[in-house]
Amino acid sequence: MLPVPERRTPADIWAAVAIAVAVLVAAVLIWQNSQERHTVSTPAAVTVAAPPQAVVVPAALRELWQAPDRATAAPVTVAGVVVTGDGGTVLGRDPATGRESWRYQRDLPLCGIPAGWGSVIAVYRDRRGCGQAVQLAATGARMTARSGFADETVAISGNDSYLLVQGPRRLELWRSDLVRTLEYGFVDAPVNPNSQPRSHCTLLSAGLGTTGSRLAVLERCPGEAGTRLTFLNPSPKDASKPEEYGSTVLPETTDGGEPRLLLTTGEATAVYLPGSGAMPPRLGVYDNRAKLVSQHSLSAPLSPGARVQRAGYHYLLWTGRDTLALDPATLAPGWTAPETLGPGAIMAGRILIPVSGGIAVVDPVGGAQERRISFPRTTSPAGPITLDALGATVLEQYDGTLHALGG
Repeated sequence: MLPVPERRTPADIWAAVAIAVAVLVAAVLIWQNSQERHTVSTPAAVTVAAPPQAVVVPAALRELWQAPDRATAAPVTVAGVVVTGDGGTVLGRDPATGRESWRYQRDLPLCGIPAGWGSVIAVYRDRRGCGQAVQLAATGARMTARSGFADETVAISGNDSYLLVQGPRRLELWRSDLVRTLEYGFVDAPVNPNSQPRSHCTLLSAGLGTTGSRLAVLERCPGEAGTRLTFLNPSPKDASKPEEYGSTVLPETTDGGEPRLLLTTGEATAVYLPGSGAMPPRLGVYDNRAKLVSQHSLSAPLSPGARVQRAGYHYLLWTGRDTLALDPATLAPGWTAPETLGPGAIMAGRILIPVSGGIAVVDPVGGAQERRISFPRTTSPAGPITLDALGATVLEQYDGTLHALGG
């Protein structure tokens, strides 16, 4: 005898309808709040090859185009594309015209758009800080992504091996697949308690060696008389357990402000030591175990906007008034280009340095000014000018705007 089938009651039907509606509402809510819902990604069809390097510096320059670029302090290029970032939008642009080649857009503010490994890493701020990142190919196509805890404001820099994301409380290093190789400082939910040597310090600045073998960190720690300089392994066995190569407390300063880490090559590190009392401001050079090797007096304190930029084999320090060339091996100051507006960049074997009313063309060996390219800037720069060159196009960035110059 066959079993009698169960009868559906009105309550069963209403329960099934309620479940279906709940599933549909949940799906809509997930879609409405998903990252994909608030992302626009329009990659280019093909990668634009990098143009050949310029063989001569142009005799004259004029502005070709300009675009807002508040997500970075220096021009960003990848392959044959100039990359700009503003708000939540990253654009790849044609260097000669500024025309949009590709677009990536989120409804989150950008923290930075550093270039690395032939790609661009767009770092965004969400409710957990500047820890949401996506790697974009030279075409703007999405590659890898990561999301994590970070500070609200960060300084982002890197080399051929790692990307450094440093805030006032913590820092992280990411490798080319955006996997974290090191976290240092404050950890919100430590897996290994007491694994951080100093978790309550303020991180002032940090820098990666050009070889990728050292990470230098300047921090101010409670109870210590001066600023601490520490050298770390960028890729320890456990990313949550930093490995130190050396650490030292710098001489106390009382009236000259905080020291600043300017540059590290991995073997030598230049630290700005402010003047104090009868002691003039100076450049301290430390080895990769935090031992002081040499000191060099400076004629005046560095301005808050002072910065170092690599130009080929050269390191250029803009003091806020002048540009100093630092020896690539010892980091000792060499020649000086006076009355400049930024550090400078290399093009066709010469160094281009921004000056009032144009760009100075400088011999990289002795620093002699060979000539000056005069052109009117559309605005008077309030901050430092950073330069770069992509083929025959010279890129100037200042005050949140990128300016492309050509002959």
